[in-house]
Amino acid sequence: MTTHKLIWSGPRETLEELDILLTEVLFPPADAVTLLKDDAAKAESEADWTLHAYFTELPDDTALAPLTDGLTLETPQQEELPETDWVAHALEGLGVVEAGAFILYGSHDADKVADLKGHKLQVEANRAFGTGHHPTTAGCLEALTRLEPVAPQKVLDVGTGSGILAMGARRLWPGALIIATDLDEPSIPIAAENARLNGITDVHFAVAEGVAGPALAHGRYDLILANILAEPLMALAPDIAQQLAEGGKVVLAGLLARQEAGVVEAYKAQGLHMVDRVADETWPVLVLKE
Repeated sequence: MTTHKLIWSGPRETLEELDILLTEVLFPPADAVTLLKDDAAKAESEADWTLHAYFTELPDDTALAPLTDGLTLETPQQEELPETDWVAHALEGLGVVEAGAFILYGSHDADKVADLKGHKLQVEANRAFGTGHHPTTAGCLEALTRLEPVAPQKVLDVGTGSGILAMGARRLWPGALIIATDLDEPSIPIAAENARLNGITDVHFAVAEGVAGPALAHGRYDLILANILAEPLMALAPDIAQQLAEGGKVVLAGLLARQEAGVVEAYKAQGLHMVDRVADETWPVLVLKE
C-alpha cells in the first residue's frame, strides 16, 4: 500500500496547532504526524520546523482547506513513499515519555524502561490520537498525578483516542469505575487493545459523541477528563458540568494558550473555576471544580 506524506514548514506553534487538527479534527485523521526541528544548530529559533503527516489515503483540498484557513501556512510538499510501514516507522523514533508518575513507551523501547520507576504504559504506533508525546497528553498525565490523592470513584474520559488517560486513571485508582468514549469509531478497538497490552480489562470503552450514550448510565462522575479541542470543550461545558458530581473535578486539554480565557469563561458560566494548571507555553492543561 502506498503511503502519502505531506510536509509543512514554519513556526513551531503554528505546526503544533496543525498537528492536533490533522489528528483530532480531520476525518479520517492522519495516520501519523511527526514534528521535527530543521537544524539542531538553530535551537534558539522557533521558526525552522517541519511537520510530516502520513496518510494511506491522501485528503483532498476540500477537507484540508477549512482546517488550515486560520493558519499561516505555505502549500505543503507531497511525497509518495514505497511500501513500508511508514506510520510505525515515524512513531518508533519518538522514544520514551516520562510524564508525571507515568512512563510511556513502545515495544521497541521496552529495554529502555526496565530500570525507570513509575506507572509504565505500553502504547504502540497506530492511528488513534495519543502516544503521550504531544504536550496535551503528557500534561494531562501530570494533572492526574497531582490529583492522585483524590481517589475518585467514577471517572469519565471524553475523547479517549488511544486510551492513555483512561489507562492512567486505572493505574492510579484501581477501584474506580472508568468509562472512556470517543466519537471516532476506529479508535475504540485500538484503545481497548492498548489496555489489553497493559493488563487492563476493566475500563469500559464505547463510541459516543460528547457526554452521551454509555456515559449517562452511571450517574455523575467525580472526575471528567476531556483532551479534545477548545471549541468542543466550550460547547460541552453545560453537559460536563451537569455530569460532574458535587466536589468533582474536570481536566481540560487540547486548547491553545490563546484560547484559554474563552474556555475558562465557558466553564465559569457553569459554576466551575480553575484550581490547577499544568503550564505549557502552547498547550496548557486546566483543572476545574465548583
